[in-house]
Amino acid sequence: MKIEIDQQSGFCFGVEKVIKIAEDILKEEGEVYCLGEIVHNQREMERLVSLGLMTIDYKTYRNTKNCKVLIRAHGEPPETYEIAKKNNIKLLDGTCPIVNRLQKKVRTGYEEMKIKDGQVVIFGKEEHAEVIGLKGQTEGKAIVISHLQEIDQIDFSKPVVLYSQTTRNKKKYRELGKEIRKRINRVADRSELLIYNTICNQVANREPTIREFARKHDLVLFVSGKNSSNGKMLFQACKEENPNSRFISSESEIKKMWFDKIKSVGICGATSTPEWLMRNVAEKVKSLSKERGGFIFDEQRNKVF
Repeated sequence: MKIEIDQQSGFCFGVEKVIKIAEDILKEEGEVYCLGEIVHNQREMERLVSLGLMTIDYKTYRNTKNCKVLIRAHGEPPETYEIAKKNNIKLLDGTCPIVNRLQKKVRTGYEEMKIKDGQVVIFGKEEHAEVIGLKGQTEGKAIVISHLQEIDQIDFSKPVVLYSQTTRNKKKYRELGKEIRKRINRVADRSELLIYNTICNQVANREPTIREFARKHDLVLFVSGKNSSNGKMLFQACKEENPNSRFISSESEIKKMWFDKIKSVGICGATSTPEWLMRNVAEKVKSLSKERGGFIFDEQRNKVF
């Protein structure tokens, strides 16, 4: 049986950065607070907690003083920084550089739209941490749209500037932009629409590569935390290309019955899935493969054959 770990899967740059910040401070000081779950992967969270990471919610954060607090890759609204200044909190800012640039764009767009009596529209999930941070750049006034069906929140007679959460689907974002333009043209001759390409290319490129990867194998094991939005999206892509795709959160969820007549197994994951966890899955598959007559093995960094 052939076993392969997708070389493109695993932590994105932003997650790698904040995990490194956490590991460094934990090695130096033994413990640190993190505002919200640092990554949507339970196994990685368990590892970091064992090193001393302590997750706090916003209610606790508001009453926390004189300490260090880690900011996740998703970014934070201005209020978080104001509380830190007031409460003498030293922030360890792990905001993804791409998200940080987007926050600045949204802030600038909001200031321009205020002058024009226009609207800032964000394509994303209202409750997502990144979107909360983006909406905060607009004093909470941005219109957040998760699906095309929610488009009627927009006043098409007024100027619109459109941004997307960095991890959203590019095709759906384009469709939203086209529909907004169509609606604006119906009601106004000169209304302004500005659309910014703010989807992270590293994340966006995962979908086509993972589709290709899924087609190559008899069985796909997609490894991700159940709360990962990116994980849900990428697993759906795997499932569309290969119906014999299984969503698992750890090697303990693997079933022997999945491997009947299977000659090739592909292991992949979300941008929040650590490489060590995918390797654990590969080792589990290898142990099952030994029982079924062996496997092919190659010591490349991200592949096991």
